[in-house]
Amino acid sequence: MAATLSKSERLCGKKAIAGLMEHGKGGVTGCLRYKFLKAGEADVSRILVSVPKRYFKRAVKRNLLKRRIRESYRLQKDLLPAPVDIAFLYQAREVLSYDEIYAAMAAVLAAVAAKTE
Repeated sequence: MAATLSKSERLCGKKAIAGLMEHGKGGVTGCLRYKFLKAGEADVSRILVSVPKRYFKRAVKRNLLKRRIRESYRLQKDLLPAPVDIAFLYQAREVLSYDEIYAAMAAVLAAVAAKTE
């Protein structure tokens, strides 16, 4: 699988996001809270990344964290065996390093892979 993150791999649309938040299973690993749902007809996994404005008032920090989360996912997305829709919600109150986010992402993807099989 190519290590890219195309538009088709982004979760968008009110119905899709509401369905994921309402019916998805979830958990917390490190600095990331996650919700996932098996993708019905989709042939690729789709992601949603959220960093709360409540903890990071400046858009620069929110965008930095979103970039780090997306990049961590992009490099490790082959850990998922089947297509799923996943929402990643950043929970830490401070800006963590890329290495810490990468490790948390690995744990999240391993947990999702174990629960979807």
